[in-house]
Amino acid sequence: MAIIEQSQGEDQPYGAFAPRRGLSRIIAWTRCASDSFLGRKLAYALRRLGLRSLAGRPVDIEALGAKMRLYPDGNVCEKRVLFTPQYFDPLERGLLAERLRDGFRFVDIGANIGAYSLFVAAKAGPSARILAVEPQPEVFARLAFNIAQNPFGTVKAVACALADKPGELTLFIDPTNRGESSVRILRSSAGSTIRVPAMTLLSLVQNEGYDRLDAIKLDVEGAEDLILEPFLRDAPQSLWPGFIIIEDSRQRWQSDLAALLKQSGYSLLAQTRLNLVYERKA
Repeated sequence: MAIIEQSQGEDQPYGAFAPRRGLSRIIAWTRCASDSFLGRKLAYALRRLGLRSLAGRPVDIEALGAKMRLYPDGNVCEKRVLFTPQYFDPLERGLLAERLRDGFRFVDIGANIGAYSLFVAAKAGPSARILAVEPQPEVFARLAFNIAQNPFGTVKAVACALADKPGELTLFIDPTNRGESSVRILRSSAGSTIRVPAMTLLSLVQNEGYDRLDAIKLDVEGAEDLILEPFLRDAPQSLWPGFIIIEDSRQRWQSDLAALLKQSGYSLLAQTRLNLVYERKA
């Protein structure tokens, strides 16, 4: 198992880092900004002011229907969720929300601090089962903390990487954006490396006793094919998810994952700046 490192302040109770009055106003303004060119420009300018005022401190706040402690310095995901959650994959989250049902089964691969997992948990109800998979020890500690602040009881955090075989992998850490860390070599030479445990997606869901998957999200910075290709090869079709959100890393994939998904009966439902959304009809 990975060693879990605590981020600054995780020994403090939720609320210890509530935003001060000036920051609260900035957050309120950025969250109300429109999706127009001018709206985004204003939101990003205000966000820069907010980040400067924080000087690296975390913030305890509600976002996407859940309580979270967010560390926006050095993690683009946390920065987006804190200041502009309305810009955080709105189409993808909307399509996912439309497909929620009783007993929803969701696997969040590359869960980061839990934005997708907690969003689903807040909407899916008490019968849902959600796995939030995150290999980075420091980020996993933030994920576990955020899960613990909410009453859902449907999210389980898993501290490992997913890959094509079990064992141990080298994880390349991007110091400027934790969300871009990957088991594939980073473009930046400034990062560090750690060793993390790994397992296959099929082993994970079988170990958890899942008999189906309703949806998965994969955001692992170019290693999505390393996870999904062996799963579609080895897993029974009864376990294939009906809905997939996958980071668009086609230039980094070592196989034609898009073609494999099409051959497996998936249709491209939507394409955004960052992601591809697939669906497979039963």
